[in-house]
Amino acid sequence: MRYSLSVAGAGLLLAAAPAGAETLREALAKAYNTNPTLTADRANVRAIDENVPIARAQGLPAANASVQYSENVYNDANTLSNPKRQIGLQPQLSVPLYAGGGIRSSINAAKTRVDAGRLSLRDTEASVFSSVVGAYMDVIRDEAIVSLNAQNVHVLEVNLQASRDRFQVGDLTRTDVAQSEARLALARSQLQSAQAQLISSREGYIRYVGTPPGALEEPPALPNLPADPEVAVDVALKDNPALLAAQKSRDATVFDVGTAAAARLPRVSAVVSGNYFNYFDSLGSATQFGLTQTGKSATIGVQLNLPLYQGGGPTAQIRQAQARRGQAIEQVTEVERSVIAQARSAYAIWKSSLQVIASSETAVNANKLSLEGVRAENSVGSRTILDILNAEQELLNSQITLVSAQRDAYVAGFSLLAAMGKAEARDLGLDGGALYDPVVNYRHVSHTIWDYAPAPAPKPVATRTTATPPQTAIVTKPLDPFLDTPVDSPATNPTDSTVRKR
Repeated sequence: MRYSLSVAGAGLLLAAAPAGAETLREALAKAYNTNPTLTADRANVRAIDENVPIARAQGLPAANASVQYSENVYNDANTLSNPKRQIGLQPQLSVPLYAGGGIRSSINAAKTRVDAGRLSLRDTEASVFSSVVGAYMDVIRDEAIVSLNAQNVHVLEVNLQASRDRFQVGDLTRTDVAQSEARLALARSQLQSAQAQLISSREGYIRYVGTPPGALEEPPALPNLPADPEVAVDVALKDNPALLAAQKSRDATVFDVGTAAAARLPRVSAVVSGNYFNYFDSLGSATQFGLTQTGKSATIGVQLNLPLYQGGGPTAQIRQAQARRGQAIEQVTEVERSVIAQARSAYAIWKSSLQVIASSETAVNANKLSLEGVRAENSVGSRTILDILNAEQELLNSQITLVSAQRDAYVAGFSLLAAMGKAEARDLGLDGGALYDPVVNYRHVSHTIWDYAPAPAPKPVATRTTATPPQTAIVTKPLDPFLDTPVDSPATNPTDSTVRKR
């Protein structure tokens, strides 16, 4: 069974959000256009493209000319053979006819590595997008955790004040007040840790997306996830770009061996050369003997270069190319193992997180009922303040577990799609302009044969983040009315058997 993430399916993944909220689609589009890891890899692919015209140039005609001007500043010989000054011009055109197949092998190797470079670019896209999704979900998770902890601190502050008031009138003991103080101090420390983590997550978001996160919309469900890990592995082995790139790099080494072997074979070239000289009338009276002040000549012929002995260099190059090929073969196996492990582990984390979500939702609902019940029981004297504080803490812990599992499930699901080769720009249908097409540059440069073709200087593409302000831990999400109820309700029955004044 084969799964694919079409552009139509991507609409489910990256659905539009209400105005004013930043969506995952927008974050991915920003990263696609301005992330330096991605823009740098595109430049690297363009550099790889140039290996094709470089290799092809070895099989094209080469023309050169040498010019020499000289002055004899001291000469006691006969000027018939030693003119006082002279200039010489020697043009030459060489046309390769046969090079043992080395040029053809070099071109084929370069073309194969161009394919590998494009596949590596696809892998970079998936990796960057996975990082963006992780950063996006980290911010959502940590904002929720900060909100939960801030609300817990608020509730405990109200409770502590109520406990102190009741202690003043003799309804509670000093122990009850101390328990409230300790729980509030712990809650504040947890809030501070959560705020620091939120700041870190927001800075991480800026790192990958390039702009500070605003109000982030909750992402919709991921489509087309596999039914079991074997399906995921099957798709990954066919479509994972990192694995495909490693296979192309392995294939290119076959041509490298052929290029090395060609160094032992003859080379044949057609050569056309000319010669022009001018003595600037410095021969003097020698012209009466038939010597001329200027002259020109031209030759045409075939040149054969037959290697007889090269000190073992060609054989060493062949062995080296074979060893590189062996390395590339092993690297394919290494990447294959990594892809299989990535797909299986992402699937396991995704499924496990879904189970944690279900369990945590049950726990949250149960803990809300428990807290409500403990409060009611406290009002009739069968529960202590500590019981209420513990119930509140258990509810907070289950809520944090829930939002963390939601984050883990989404990130693992996207990582699973990335391992399957279904989390790239061409799959996600991003807005914000046309997608980058590496073929355009290749077509432009692959058959360029002009030595003086324009080569524009590169300009920065990725956006810098030096102007972004330091992030804060401010969260503006509304409080949960249920949790906003003080732990120590004023309705607590003063006849509680556990309430006694020391």
